[in-house]
Amino acid sequence: MRRISSIAALLLCAAANGQYLADAGRPDPAEDFFKAGDKAYRSGDHATAIAAYSKAIELSPEHVNAYLHRGFCHSLLKEYAEAVADFTAVIEAKPEHSQAYLSRGSALAKLGRHDEAINDFDHVIALDARNGEAFNNRGWSRKALGDQANACKDWKESKRTGNAEARIILENNRCK
Repeated sequence: MRRISSIAALLLCAAANGQYLADAGRPDPAEDFFKAGDKAYRSGDHATAIAAYSKAIELSPEHVNAYLHRGFCHSLLKEYAEAVADFTAVIEAKPEHSQAYLSRGSALAKLGRHDEAINDFDHVIALDARNGEAFNNRGWSRKALGDQANACKDWKESKRTGNAEARIILENNRCK
């Protein structure tokens, strides 16, 4: 079980009692939990951030950024299935959200679901043909599936987009 900080516990207790951080006249108390999540995220307390983002989502289920940031935190805690679920929620709300596709693809790759990851990276590249990170990541998934030739093509394309990391990847993987 994940431990959360005392700040998160206080936030959650206050919310359970109907007491929000927002002023009484403020229309969206979920935003306070989102901001508390961001503060915890920036401090490296990802479990507390997840608790705060979860409360923001509970109060405002359409809070796309809370899903996105909670997905980032799940990924950092290596909770990839949970991250995939959050990034999927973002994609369902905003079908052209390239960062959500890129992040979900990365989480899918960590789960060994490389075919699905490649589909997400393809979608990112369709939205932004200069996204070097999508080419890099698609290359790693292709390599994991045994497709070295296309992995090298992706890393070359990543290098062409200006991604400095791609040069090292190309060398280390003996791409010609």
